[in-house]
Amino acid sequence: MDKRILLPTDFSANALNAVRYAQNLYENQYCDFYLLNVFQVNTYSLENMMVPEPGNPAYDAAKAKSEEGFVKLEKLLDLNEPNPKHTFHTISSFNSLSEAIRGTIAKKDIDLVIMGTKGMTDSKNAIFGTNTVNIMEKIVECPVMAIPSGFRFSPPKEIVFPTDYKTDFKRRELKYLLEIVKLHGSRIQVLHVERRSKLSKTQINNKELLEDILHGVDFEHHILTNVKVQEGIVSFIEEHHCDMVVFVNKKHWFFGSILSNPLVKELGYDATTPVLELNDNT
Repeated sequence: MDKRILLPTDFSANALNAVRYAQNLYENQYCDFYLLNVFQVNTYSLENMMVPEPGNPAYDAAKAKSEEGFVKLEKLLDLNEPNPKHTFHTISSFNSLSEAIRGTIAKKDIDLVIMGTKGMTDSKNAIFGTNTVNIMEKIVECPVMAIPSGFRFSPPKEIVFPTDYKTDFKRRELKYLLEIVKLHGSRIQVLHVERRSKLSKTQINNKELLEDILHGVDFEHHILTNVKVQEGIVSFIEEHHCDMVVFVNKKHWFFGSILSNPLVKELGYDATTPVLELNDNT
């Protein structure tokens, strides 16, 4: 079965960059790419608060603009030599971004969402644009990958997988990570930032479970001590020239929320590594 990948776009350079990354990451795999653009209508009636529908001039104009954006985007994509394994579909949706993504995931049986970390404004106030943060926090139906602004694709040969070993692992959680490893011959750098002098019995059991799941895959264990989690991850990425960060989003995980603005800011404004968020119910 072809992989189904959702690519939200606002027709910005960063969104196009994320599309290019997706094409390269799955170059050798059959994929259906669903390009999703969410459009808004700013002419709600204050008297009756009627939601604009097809046939409403403002609605039709906004949808036409969205469709024009797809025409231009498709021309840009055609500049590259077409990959016979890749098929593109376009969707214009009048909705909130999160609801449009959630609805498309359900209707199209989407496997993975890939999006840029910044939109049209390319704000420098945060690494992840507001939309990306919201999506990675709200969407639990499938994994979400964020591609930093301006990141140029390179095969993910070194993937850092931070964990505190406090929760167990499931094979289905890690299938997308293992898939990328097999596609690109990647090595997984399992990173544990210690807060205790030694692992508890539960942590040891979970570590052994992870090793069992990763059996047959090239991976290494690493331990960092006396360092804050976010600082440890950043320094490890730089030292080991990691090409991607992959983590499982668990509510009580040691990150708290890796996507919260304070932590994102602490990670540094110049982050250049794609982030793949796996969910424990995918």
